[in-house]
Amino acid sequence: MEYNSVTFTAYLSAAIVAALLTVTYCYQFFKQQRTYVFAIAAATHTLNLLIIALSFGERDYSALTLLVYECLHYNVWVLCIALILLAATNKQRLPRSLKILFNIGWPLTAVALVASLANFEPLLRLSSWFALTLAVIGLVSIEQLFRYAAANDRQIKLMCMNLGVLFLYDIYLYTHSLIFQGLDPLLWQSRAAVSIGTCLFMALGGLLLMQQNDRPAHFNLSRPIAFYTTSLVGVGVLISALALGGYYVRLYGGNWGTVVYSFVLIGAILAIATVFLSSSIRSQLSVLINKHLFRHKYDYRSEWLGLINYLAQPAENNEVNQRAFYAVASITKAPGGAIWLRKQGYYEPVFQSGIPGFVDLQEEAVDSPFCDTFLQSEWVFFPDSGDNEALSQNNELLPHWARNIPELWLIFPLIVADELVGFMALTKPTSDASLTWEDLDMLKTMGRQLASYLKRHQQAEQLVEVRQFDTYNKLVAFIIHDLNNLIAQQALVVRNAERHKDNPAFIEDAIETISNSVDRMNNLLRKLRRDESDLIKRLHVKDVIEQALAESHRSTPLLTADIQDTDKTINADQVRLVMTITNFIKNAQEATPDDGRVHLTLRCSGNNATITIEDNGSGMDWDFIHNRLFKPFDTTKSGKGMGIGVYLSREYISELGGTLNVISAVGEGTTITMTLPLNETHQQGFMSFHEQTVQ
Repeated sequence: MEYNSVTFTAYLSAAIVAALLTVTYCYQFFKQQRTYVFAIAAATHTLNLLIIALSFGERDYSALTLLVYECLHYNVWVLCIALILLAATNKQRLPRSLKILFNIGWPLTAVALVASLANFEPLLRLSSWFALTLAVIGLVSIEQLFRYAAANDRQIKLMCMNLGVLFLYDIYLYTHSLIFQGLDPLLWQSRAAVSIGTCLFMALGGLLLMQQNDRPAHFNLSRPIAFYTTSLVGVGVLISALALGGYYVRLYGGNWGTVVYSFVLIGAILAIATVFLSSSIRSQLSVLINKHLFRHKYDYRSEWLGLINYLAQPAENNEVNQRAFYAVASITKAPGGAIWLRKQGYYEPVFQSGIPGFVDLQEEAVDSPFCDTFLQSEWVFFPDSGDNEALSQNNELLPHWARNIPELWLIFPLIVADELVGFMALTKPTSDASLTWEDLDMLKTMGRQLASYLKRHQQAEQLVEVRQFDTYNKLVAFIIHDLNNLIAQQALVVRNAERHKDNPAFIEDAIETISNSVDRMNNLLRKLRRDESDLIKRLHVKDVIEQALAESHRSTPLLTADIQDTDKTINADQVRLVMTITNFIKNAQEATPDDGRVHLTLRCSGNNATITIEDNGSGMDWDFIHNRLFKPFDTTKSGKGMGIGVYLSREYISELGGTLNVISAVGEGTTITMTLPLNETHQQGFMSFHEQTVQ
């Protein structure tokens, strides 16, 4: 009586878990997963377990009826496997050997059904043979499914593992029955526990391992020997071992308590319900299963050694960014992308490859939410994440320029220590554009290594610049010394000239000229000494522009201008601001032929002044603008200047709180746009009142 009660509880629990598996496969139908066809098999399996449970309860089913349901549930599993294989081969015809395999069980089931209807009890002597044969057919079918339809479907792989366990246990059970001329009660009872475990894992796999990539599977069974698979060999070895050792095995007694099956049932229901309702737990378990049960996508040792070897090769300064990009592209198989690095409070694009020329890769502010997410959580942005909530949760932070990049795959950070050095965007690979935990781990690891690599080269460049500035400062010291001597000589000339007043006009003109030279040299001295506290003045923007135009009017081509009539002012050093504008004007004139056009425009809007300098000269390419134009001591004017004019101009615009934008195309010309902050109206009134009071 106790055995019947425990067995009833065991099989009823197994039936409930199998019913949950059926619900899971029905749920997959709405998710358009191809494994939803197994809902039929899971339902038949549930029915079989329920009939067995009721046979130990109040219902009295005959042994022949139980045999019919037992045979039926094997055949339905095999039928569903055949349907999956047929779909995986794009509905090609199955080999004849497989057709025989998948159909041989139905005649046995028909014989059992006829015997049950006719109450032909002598057939019970063959019941174990029937079940054993169908279990072997099921196991061989599982191997065919694993070989030819599970290559790209981890859910099917996990299901094959669990069905394999289920069928192997049945083979053991019925082989034991044939050897000892009867079913072992404890083995029969334990079969329910095996069903609970396998159905539980298949249900979890159905929720966690949704298939994302469909790839056709093709049969290659040209020789008959291919049909005799390792499953048949394994089954033969198992049966032979049991036959030889069965008589020497002592069976141990004991019962499974009802409470054990109750706890197992409750635990299984809670596990499936938790995974179904919690997307975060589902994501974590999915990563856990993929990490520890399946082969890895990357050979980490090989990829890491390849990356280190690639980055360790000697590279010129202008090749560093290119080398970093192709190191990633060689691993991810991305056909294109770009790199942004931090410069002057922005992340600027410094390299691009495989991106159409019409795409405008813009700067990104260092304090934008997009960059903050990189630094705070080392987030990898995956714009084309579809309905994957885990990967798309921060996509609303993507800048607008990112959405303009064709076939954008992902953007990942370059972080070293607690600093975001930059970030890299990649376009979609031609083969597999899905994103798994392995891709994320690999990208983050490569990002940290590349950040260290790029940071080291940045620091090396900065060290070179410091050494160059040290040389420059020494040169300035000599210039200051020479200028002091020159000022002293010119002052002496002024003093001696006072003795010669016979020609007043000549002398006065000479004194005025020399005095102006002294004043200008004193200003230059103060500039070189960086003593600027007394040089900041309130300047009218219009006057500054006109002075810059006056200093550039002798050069060709002739400069044209469109200056807005305004009384707006700016607080700046007049010499440095004029020099900044003049530098860009003279560069435009030098890059433009004599019959070309250089045009300056001034517009004031609100508290900002916009100065635009346009030319139709030789222009610059993308790489020159982002990697050489503002690099100090890098000049294209052989023997003319030191290559620091544009660098100093950009630095001063940045000091004033302004912005500088360069747009250029080779053979078409260049447009320089400077935006400078102006004094507010009430500040101008106060300063005017203050100056009048002082006067």
